[in-house]
Amino acid sequence: MYVVLLFLVGIPLLLLEMAAGQRMRQGSTGVWKIISPWIGGVGYTSFVVCVIVGLYCNVVNAWILTYLSHSFQFPVSWDHCPLLMNSSDFDPKCANTTPFLYFWYRVALKVSDRIEDGGSPVDSLILSFLASWCLVGAFMINGLKYIGKVMYVLVPAPYVIMLCFLFRSLQLDGAKLGLGYLAVGKISAMYSMNAWCQTGLQVLFSLGLGVGSIVSLASHMNLSNNCLTDAFVVASRQPGRHATCHNCYLLCRGFWATVHTHRCSEKNAETLSRLVSQGKLPPEAQPPPNLFDYQTSMFTAWLNSLPRSIKSMVLSHIGRGVFHSFIEAMSFISGSVLWSILFFLMCLTFGLNLTIGILQGIITPLQDTFSSFRKHTKLLPAVVFVLMFLCGLFIIQPSGLYYIKLLRDYGVILPIIVIVTLENIAVGWAYGARRFLAELTILWGRPIPPIIRWLWCCLCPVVLLVLLANTMYFLSQMPWTYVAWNSSISKEVLRQFPSWMRLMMIILSVIVILPVPIYFVYSFTHRIAFKSSSSIRSVISPHPCP
Repeated sequence: MYVVLLFLVGIPLLLLEMAAGQRMRQGSTGVWKIISPWIGGVGYTSFVVCVIVGLYCNVVNAWILTYLSHSFQFPVSWDHCPLLMNSSDFDPKCANTTPFLYFWYRVALKVSDRIEDGGSPVDSLILSFLASWCLVGAFMINGLKYIGKVMYVLVPAPYVIMLCFLFRSLQLDGAKLGLGYLAVGKISAMYSMNAWCQTGLQVLFSLGLGVGSIVSLASHMNLSNNCLTDAFVVASRQPGRHATCHNCYLLCRGFWATVHTHRCSEKNAETLSRLVSQGKLPPEAQPPPNLFDYQTSMFTAWLNSLPRSIKSMVLSHIGRGVFHSFIEAMSFISGSVLWSILFFLMCLTFGLNLTIGILQGIITPLQDTFSSFRKHTKLLPAVVFVLMFLCGLFIIQPSGLYYIKLLRDYGVILPIIVIVTLENIAVGWAYGARRFLAELTILWGRPIPPIIRWLWCCLCPVVLLVLLANTMYFLSQMPWTYVAWNSSISKEVLRQFPSWMRLMMIILSVIVILPVPIYFVYSFTHRIAFKSSSSIRSVISPHPCP
């Protein structure tokens, strides 16, 4: 499903945003005013979405830096429970859960029990948050030419690390067990409208459509550059990336399951031996002494060989293994410190790539809207970074994790679909796909496949409208809940967002989309033409392409 939608919808829409920015030489707030004045407000909506995503995007990078700083020790902090101060006993709150969950909630984020329980920013995260903004600032402060050089390192680096993980994961015990989950996929999902819509959302988000970053970066492209080739290159790597990540994840989960099942089996064998010695179980329930000289599956095989009556007695006294996270699995691999560092470096490079693109979608529209900002090429980014840092301090408070989930799941999904839909309508119908492609043909000096016009005018609008309707229905039926940490029992619990926060998110969504109808009314009342009358001569380079 993903590959089908990627090539039929993802690549055409990616090409549309790239070509629009390249053709009009404007950021997200200016390009749509030229293409279709009546839909010009979509650029401001895209700008606001960039600001919202940018607020919490670097917070995630701060979390990664926090984990990375704890990776330079053996064993890693999330592999074991901490000791009580001046005692040899483990923290009882950690004993009630897993070391990984305890570290995530109580050490790294210091989360509150409810989203309503705020507080001052978490001290341990302030330094990581500042460091993440300093990294972004160092990469972006010198302009696009320097960003291009940085991207030559940041873009391929995570893929190299990912391949290292894949080759290492294939050598782990129980890796085949994880790959077995690939065969669990249900063919019936192919006939599910909801599954197709979820895949469509994944395509939009994985390509970064609708947030204005692509348009802003493309506005600095050479006019003779063939965006169609770039769109294919960018989109074609997505299936490989998803396949590699997914397979690596399953391999490590299979290894995790093997390790934990072995540990669980050893614990169960000790429990059974003790119960047999106490006379609570018959002698037939005594595990063989050499049981763990072989594979972990030998315990299961021995358990299944017991008579039904004894097996039922045994099962009433033992536990079963469960899956946990990929990060926890890294702590079981030999050389866990190295692999943990590599894993978080990979996550950090992905996060920095995303953050740089989002911030470029903020800076370029500001320079286009206020021409005086172009004179201050270093001051403007610095001011933006400081303001974003100060606003982001709200999200590194103890309840910040819950606010990120609220914004991610309920705040930006609908506006992004609206943005992409209106962009498609602006180019395909308002400006005219035939006219737009004819101008690109002159710019690039080569013909464009006519199927692109059909996809822009027919298929993509239909898919996007269906996706918009399905998402609106899904959000209206979706329970407003979040997974929270209950410190009194050291467990994850499901809580409901307060009603006032639901109202707040509805108001936020309306504010984000409001520039579209406002600009539409403005254009209508001032009798501005629906279709742009700009000439291609205004953007063609004085040095024609050969």
